[in-house]
Amino acid sequence: MDAAQREVLDSGDINRALSRIAHEILEKNKGVRDLVLLGIPTRGAHIAQRLAKAIADIEGVMIPVGTIDVTLHRDDLRSRPARALLPTVIPTSGIDGKKVVLVDDVLFSGRTIRAALDAMGELGRPSQVQLAVLVDRGHRELPIRADYVGKNLPTSLKEHVRVSITETDGTDSVSISGTPAGGGE
Repeated sequence: MDAAQREVLDSGDINRALSRIAHEILEKNKGVRDLVLLGIPTRGAHIAQRLAKAIADIEGVMIPVGTIDVTLHRDDLRSRPARALLPTVIPTSGIDGKKVVLVDDVLFSGRTIRAALDAMGELGRPSQVQLAVLVDRGHRELPIRADYVGKNLPTSLKEHVRVSITETDGTDSVSISGTPAGGGE
């Protein structure tokens, strides 16, 4: 990590945040009945798997976990570089009538979540949709709010939040880089 980048969450912080989110999900939903986790690739999918394991450690039941690729539902396809589609994997029990918790690593503008809601609409009709994120950095462009947040992290628009997780990056951490508000221009 360079000097312009500062770590705000380490591995222990991330594990505690995910454990807390797992407990909050169970409390709000009164257990695991009809609960499904859908992670948004890449890191959200791995975080969803970790939440499912944390829930299983608490309740003794593994809940269904899937992934939902939002690429084709994004409203910024023309302004972003092309990227390969990632698999959407819906649990065999489906999502119709289920309480679906969408899981992502960072909530920023809300556009990825809007795309996930659009994609989910093509797959079924859940009874309820909730949102769990590891980091909420603010700056919403759409009226979207997370139900479960690991860490609220106020940032400037000039800053970049980087989530690293062991499954894809070899380590667990959240760091911020860039120029904070009021700094260095």
